[in-house]
Amino acid sequence: MTRGQTELGDITQHNLKQLKRLNQVVFPVTYNDKFYKDVLEVGELAKLAYFNDIVVGAVCCRVDVSDGQRRLYIMTLGALAPYRRLGIGTIMLNHVLKICNTDGNYDNVFLHVQVNNDVAIKFYEKFGFEIVEEKKNYYKRIEPADAYVLQKSFRDSGKRSKQEMTEEEMEGEASPSN
Repeated sequence: MTRGQTELGDITQHNLKQLKRLNQVVFPVTYNDKFYKDVLEVGELAKLAYFNDIVVGAVCCRVDVSDGQRRLYIMTLGALAPYRRLGIGTIMLNHVLKICNTDGNYDNVFLHVQVNNDVAIKFYEKFGFEIVEEKKNYYKRIEPADAYVLQKSFRDSGKRSKQEMTEEEMEGEASPSN
């Protein structure tokens, strides 16, 4: 297949069935109606990928606030098999990373990957993601049931960088405490 034009488009009530069908084909798990209802509410965090005007992939994310961190969770990111290795996944992931960088308030972005999905693991590692945890029996009704949590951090565990600190904070850091 030759290179074509890839574009990202909004997910709406009118093309939601295309997303459902795509997810049924691409992923070994089934997503419930709440997943699709939520996807309609997240705006730029959910996109369909079009290759020469044909829906061939999608990315769906949500904001996760837990343990004092604001994180972006990639719920799904995938493309139909014949359209893989054409840069479509890269375009979708770059869209997600751009949102994180533009917003500037995410501690990290993370996702779950089945432990035997070496292709996906290598793909995310190219973008600076690291395996930070293994979750036993994460998936229901598929084997292997275990998943890795892959994460790309934007901050050091809550500590702010020098660029993010105010002058007063830096002066306080430099002077000894009494």
